[in-house]
Amino acid sequence: MFKNKTILIVTFLLITSFKLFAQQSTFTNPIIPGGYPDPSICKVGDTFYIVNSSFEYFPGLPIHRSKDLINWELIGYGLYRHDQCDNEVNLVDVQSDGGIHAPTIRYHNGVFYIITTNVYYHEADQTTNFVNFIITATDPGGPWSAPHVLEGAPGIDPDIFFDNDKVWYVGTHSPENPNFDGEGEIWLQEIDIENWKLEGKRHYLWRGACGGVWVEGPHMYKKDNRYYLMVAEGGTSFNHAVMIAVSDSITGPFAANDRNPILTTRHLSYDNWVHSTGHADLVELNDGRWYMVALGIRGDEGHSSNMGRETHLVPVTWEREPFWWKETKYLWPVVAPQTGKVERNTPVPFDNTSQHRDLSFFDNFDSDELNLKWNFRRVPLAKVYSLEKSKGQLRLYTNPEVIQERGRASLMGFRQTETDFEYSAKMAFKPKSNKSEAGISLFQKDNNYFTFTMIRLRNEWFIQLTLAEPGLKPKVLKKGIVSNFDGEITFRIQSEYQSYSFEYSFDGSKFYQFLQTKSNHILSQKYTGAYLGVYASSNGSKTKDYADFDWVSYQGFER
Repeated sequence: MFKNKTILIVTFLLITSFKLFAQQSTFTNPIIPGGYPDPSICKVGDTFYIVNSSFEYFPGLPIHRSKDLINWELIGYGLYRHDQCDNEVNLVDVQSDGGIHAPTIRYHNGVFYIITTNVYYHEADQTTNFVNFIITATDPGGPWSAPHVLEGAPGIDPDIFFDNDKVWYVGTHSPENPNFDGEGEIWLQEIDIENWKLEGKRHYLWRGACGGVWVEGPHMYKKDNRYYLMVAEGGTSFNHAVMIAVSDSITGPFAANDRNPILTTRHLSYDNWVHSTGHADLVELNDGRWYMVALGIRGDEGHSSNMGRETHLVPVTWEREPFWWKETKYLWPVVAPQTGKVERNTPVPFDNTSQHRDLSFFDNFDSDELNLKWNFRRVPLAKVYSLEKSKGQLRLYTNPEVIQERGRASLMGFRQTETDFEYSAKMAFKPKSNKSEAGISLFQKDNNYFTFTMIRLRNEWFIQLTLAEPGLKPKVLKKGIVSNFDGEITFRIQSEYQSYSFEYSFDGSKFYQFLQTKSNHILSQKYTGAYLGVYASSNGSKTKDYADFDWVSYQGFER
């Protein structure tokens, strides 16, 4: 009996040790959870940097840093000053899904470069401006320069490529004589980085490999004494894919890899845990190994996700074509060589490292500066918040603006990182004006959000839950009168089992459920992911009202 018990204990310890070892020997995708799409990566020494698209959000161009490719720290933004974003690069009243598209980050001779596009739609004449520009810094955490706009550069998603003594712009556009709607083409031209302008002849390189639908997101690399052009193709949904071509000359002609696409989920079930993988960038490690970062969408909520497009990591090897009958046997990248797809769990890139997935966020506003994770929809108005008026609290002013297209409401938030979560915030609110409201919000777009607020109407207090969905007017789902409100309330939202539970408490300990809804109302519509945050408005009136938030707390839970 004793012997059997000893064997069981030893077996248990061995199994436990094995599990711990297994956990430490793999990492979990996505490596940067939340709405961080279109990743671009570069390496300087033993440190890696990733920049992502930010579209209409401010600050723009979030930059993360890592030593091991699996643990990433947000260190700053490329666009964080108002003077960077209120002229040719307009993030003041930019339309939803406009703004900053698909950046590239590179390092050359002591300087970091980010090249990207701002997309701005003019409603008056129904035209769209594509402003392609470069910002520079010697420290990726900033300060970053003012935008250097490159005139005469059409299209989106530019790449910058340093080759010996030349600097190249690799861009996209619609060809002059397209074969079909949505056909894209990659073009190339030299950049004069002393005067920030394109010069010399423009070269037209490639229209993609599998039909050429929405060819975009180009990146140029040099290996095996040849030039490799990698692109995204197939749109941003289930047919999204990564294609690659090669040439002996940077100006072409480029020959497509016969085995394209090199990464996609178009051949997998719609029920695969992640889909729409694509828009990728490659990085070489010091030891000669290669990895790819790519976006993907988790299928947590009916083939979609509140988080939208997130950053994933995939191993890459290079293999020479084995065909004896080919005179030129090209070397090609093979993505995820064991499985051919983005896996949820993958061996860590470096030995003796482990991933520390911190899916929480807590802010008690004790700092003199706003936490880097906070974002606004567009450049915020001057009087939106203060960390000085009430020390240790975030003061959010009830400006007249409400959440609306191209608007700048008193709304700020941080990215949702998991489908299941608990989010809460403690608020003090004693407005003097009717119609003033404040509380928390879950938001995706100007026409797609929840607000869970305390509102003063006819000198009475109400708790109110409002939902806005695309194509519909905002709707008050429930309004409840409150008779015992003394100025302080804690809001809480719990997400689990495909539902949201909206709850509140006046003492911080006993919570009451206000309403339960489905959790698929703010699924990512197109480019960005959901945010959790705080909101205040006087609903059209000019007041001096405000709400003070003592803290916000978020905890995501892996499925």
